[in-house]
Amino acid sequence: MDSVRIFDTTLRDGEQSPGFSMNTEEKIRMARQLAALGVDVIEAGFPISSRGDLEAVQQVAKEVRTVPIAALARAKQQDVNAAIEALEPAAAPRLHIFLATSDLHLRVKLNMTREQALEAISSMIRLGRKHVGEVEFSAEDAGRTDIGFLCQVCQVAVDAGATILNLPDTVGYAVPDEYGAMFEQVRTHLDDPQGITLSAHCHDDLGLAVANSLAAVRAGVRQIECTVNGIGERAGNAALEEIAVALAVRKESFGVTTGIKLDELFRSSRMLTEITGAVVAPNKAVVGANAFAHEAGIHQDGIIKNPLTYEIISPETVGVPSRSFVLGKHSGRNALKVSLRTLGYEPSDEELAECYKRVTTLADEAKQVRPRDLVAIAHEVMRRRPTAVAAEASSAA
Repeated sequence: MDSVRIFDTTLRDGEQSPGFSMNTEEKIRMARQLAALGVDVIEAGFPISSRGDLEAVQQVAKEVRTVPIAALARAKQQDVNAAIEALEPAAAPRLHIFLATSDLHLRVKLNMTREQALEAISSMIRLGRKHVGEVEFSAEDAGRTDIGFLCQVCQVAVDAGATILNLPDTVGYAVPDEYGAMFEQVRTHLDDPQGITLSAHCHDDLGLAVANSLAAVRAGVRQIECTVNGIGERAGNAALEEIAVALAVRKESFGVTTGIKLDELFRSSRMLTEITGAVVAPNKAVVGANAFAHEAGIHQDGIIKNPLTYEIISPETVGVPSRSFVLGKHSGRNALKVSLRTLGYEPSDEELAECYKRVTTLADEAKQVRPRDLVAIAHEVMRRRPTAVAAEASSAA
């Protein structure tokens, strides 16, 4: 089966989001976990942004030897030189050069003509190839670039020596069918050249980053750029854990695999949360606190009978220790019975009914019943058993 490479940019694009910056030691720690996770490339930073970031990329490259390390550079000589310096210790370096290609960015941000852009792309890729064996080119704002010019850009990049072409939805504007069609047009223009990998990099401004990334896979893209927990500029990037699980669960539909070790996903998510202090939303897919939690009685009953009724993947598969039954006003008797057994109680039918009555009453007031609340209810109800009453009377005598 064909494979899709996972290019992780948690340490670069992810770190650029407000409040997510990491020091060198934190980057090294996270990079080691990304290697354990099985990503194919780690983008460690943007060396020209600061001397500290350049040195952080160098240290990651020294410490992590089993995964290619990438460094980002604008299509400017000083950027490329800084990235080359940062990548010098890497066992398998990748230089990642980018330049905006939409007319809006060229005119307003860069004050460049299309011709000047093409010259910068060609000259900087050629410069990079003299020092680094693998060069990736990204056409920033590709999703809003004139398709004819985008095809021309890609041809120039390939002719200059780039072997990976990344066409980002930089501002999260694309929708899946349009984004997929863009790659198909570029593939047709390039005539599917051997040795060239197309890459997708999607932002989540409209909540479509993962959907757009999967559409790109259907269109022939074989590298996805993403981040753990979906962190990144503004609304974030496509979430690595969601893409990896989607491609695994729907393997027959997409016809591709990844090298991601799914059982390391939860650990990776928790490590990033610990480093950044930013907790993921409870309803976050795959790694959120509620991803494998069930409160509705109908769902709980189905899970007890067969987890496949309401879970398309087991929690253990992605490294979550276990599913949980949340006791609230929507919970059912079967889930309550299982929860009581977990705590060491074996209620009779009458005791279960009384516990259920008290749990629902408390849930109406407190929204959720905590384990300690359930213990208190169970103790109050079940200590009145005849055997318990007799024991109390005997003790009193």
